[in-house]
Amino acid sequence: MRNRYYSEPLYRPPSEARSMIIQVTEGCSHNKCRFCYMYKSKQFRLKSKEELKDHIEWLKTMYTNPRRIFLADGNVLCLKTDKILELLEYIKKEFPHTERISSYSGPLDLVKKSEEELKAIREAGLELLYMGVESGSDKVLSMMNKGVNQEQMIEAGQKAVKAGFKFSCMIISGLGGTQYMEEHALESAKVISAIDPHYFSLLRLVVDENSELAEDLRKGKFHLLTPRQVLDENIIMLENMELTDCIFRANHVSNHVNQAGTLNRDKDILVSRLKELRNSPDFMPRVFNRI
Repeated sequence: MRNRYYSEPLYRPPSEARSMIIQVTEGCSHNKCRFCYMYKSKQFRLKSKEELKDHIEWLKTMYTNPRRIFLADGNVLCLKTDKILELLEYIKKEFPHTERISSYSGPLDLVKKSEEELKAIREAGLELLYMGVESGSDKVLSMMNKGVNQEQMIEAGQKAVKAGFKFSCMIISGLGGTQYMEEHALESAKVISAIDPHYFSLLRLVVDENSELAEDLRKGKFHLLTPRQVLDENIIMLENMELTDCIFRANHVSNHVNQAGTLNRDKDILVSRLKELRNSPDFMPRVFNRI
């Protein structure tokens, strides 16, 4: 039975598995990334104030005291700042004991907000933002129709960190294919280093058969990395990152190898393990490419 309060499919970061989800928008306002399939079945729209109040009233019957709240769908920050501030005030009134409110953040939405607007949103209670960098390479970002370039991606991340948000960034291993493997690794390391986020996660490209990128694969225009090439790319990326105190995770179901640590503190250990696995004749990835 479908729930009338949620437009499916519904997505949230793995770390928000226990969070109460308030669906503020439906879909993604960009929704043109060629590798992404998350919101292709949805027409983007903003929910009305009446819909959100009804949604929250229903959630109150399900959650008496949620510790964490995640605001869905793809990019809540595309809303006008006064609307975001009004919503956060209402959420905190209805759920006064909530410890953390978080959401996805599109890079273009962060670029468009002023520093003063972002600080106001942070002070109003939105604490943690997740941004999919995907790649630091302008060539890869353009090829995947991400909608921003490297300079804008860095600007977006730095503005969020400066405004006081806890900030989480994600890179997709293999997104440059075999053609841009090294550039994807080096330029991604450059962008993540420039942002210096609090959290950094590394996922691996898995192509959905209904995505635009799948058609490139079928036509031979794009070539997936082998498992060992994925490790080679990860090694280059980690070796070239310079981070202050960043919690690193590569433990998504898509990853060939589970990794966890703090960068830069554990960089040498993480790289050494990847090199050891990459050169082992017994290396057997836990996940294979599929389409």
